[in-house]
Amino acid sequence: MPAPEDLNSSDQEEYFCTEKDAAADGNHLLHAPGTADGATASTSAPGLGGNHMTSSWWWRTRSLNAPSPVQQFGPCGRIMKNSAMVMQIQDPASQRLTWYKPPLTVLVIKKVSDASVLAPFVYLVDWLLQEKNMVVWVESAVLEDAQLNENVRFKAIRDKLVTFKDGRDDLTDRIDFIVCLGGDGTLLYASLLFQQSVPPVMAFHLGSLGFLTPFRFDNFEEQLTSVLEGHAALTLRSRLRCVMHRRSDRKHEAKTLEVDPDGEARPAANSILVLNEVVIDRGPSPYLSNIDLFLDGKYITSVQGDGLIVSTPTGSTAYAAAAGASMIHPSVPAIMVTPICPHSLSFRPIVVPAGVELKISVSPESRNTSWVSFDGRNRQELFHGDSLRVTTSIYPVPCICAQDQISDWFASLADGLHWNVRKRQKCLDELSDLTASGSEDTLDEIENMKFYDV
Repeated sequence: MPAPEDLNSSDQEEYFCTEKDAAADGNHLLHAPGTADGATASTSAPGLGGNHMTSSWWWRTRSLNAPSPVQQFGPCGRIMKNSAMVMQIQDPASQRLTWYKPPLTVLVIKKVSDASVLAPFVYLVDWLLQEKNMVVWVESAVLEDAQLNENVRFKAIRDKLVTFKDGRDDLTDRIDFIVCLGGDGTLLYASLLFQQSVPPVMAFHLGSLGFLTPFRFDNFEEQLTSVLEGHAALTLRSRLRCVMHRRSDRKHEAKTLEVDPDGEARPAANSILVLNEVVIDRGPSPYLSNIDLFLDGKYITSVQGDGLIVSTPTGSTAYAAAAGASMIHPSVPAIMVTPICPHSLSFRPIVVPAGVELKISVSPESRNTSWVSFDGRNRQELFHGDSLRVTTSIYPVPCICAQDQISDWFASLADGLHWNVRKRQKCLDELSDLTASGSEDTLDEIENMKFYDV
């Protein structure tokens, strides 16, 4: 492992974050088969380095949940071992939830401005307080709901809740478990609240689409009890780490990593983690976007069109799918790059490895600036000379599965997007009369027999 001072700013962040993970941040872990209960699988990777590296810039090559490569090829060829390689990665299908100790604090996030969620919210919070003796956290804005305060049952438990304010209070290392009530936006909001390690998330479908919320609220007591006892499969939904570099900030490289007074490293304030996608578009300008795209420092192409979507596999079923991209299972270690209405018939979406770093900047000859948004929030302008760097974060969102990774995902494709839903083609037995019909049969007779309804 190279010393921290030997790494550049981007690699330093990954170095320190990995070391922090190794120190068992929080009381939730991933359980791998073959390890003792309470033990964690090896998912961290050594930093970059080695005598074979001669460039002043060391690119991050780690991929999340990638399969272990075969080390030898034939009698002579083999992979050269170096400190940047990760030879043992946990199988995503084996990821199970376990606890160091019973979870004590739970954060309940509910969909705002939706009266249909109020009753389930009150029942859930009351049950967690009375039956499970847990400390329940809610956002302070929830208590300002007039309809909720009229509920007699809620009045009895209101003073027992712990509140926080978004943007002011830090929830890091204070929450053991998260329950979301609503639609997919509640899960995105949970991701936004935790910009480092995220507690396990259990999402109940009480919204409109429900692509990321596999649980139904009918028997929430049984389902929650099972999860709190450690009986649950996990889907690790990777996130993108986005860092904006402003031309006016000459010290942006040094600001990628900041150090707390106690000497512990943490991500800089200009870094943000997104679960779905980061979108670069032309904003209100009537001119085409002209965006340069770099991959690990190498120029790839220029995007001329309405913009560009850089998404996680989770986000591949969101804006990227609407823009014509393929859908990727959330356990696949990848980053998807999708152009928005490109002025080129051959510009198709591409998938790149999760370990690479993308650099996005406005082309020098562009007639206009661009605008950037992160999971639909924090929209800001990208000027000439500015750049956005995007790579896979080491902090995924551990989402609890209702059944398992595969079943949940394909069920959401069928229920939420009606993927491959059509009338079934009739079998040949139902069409046997077609072979028996003679040449004297008229077209009208065949249509009346509904042979075309296949």
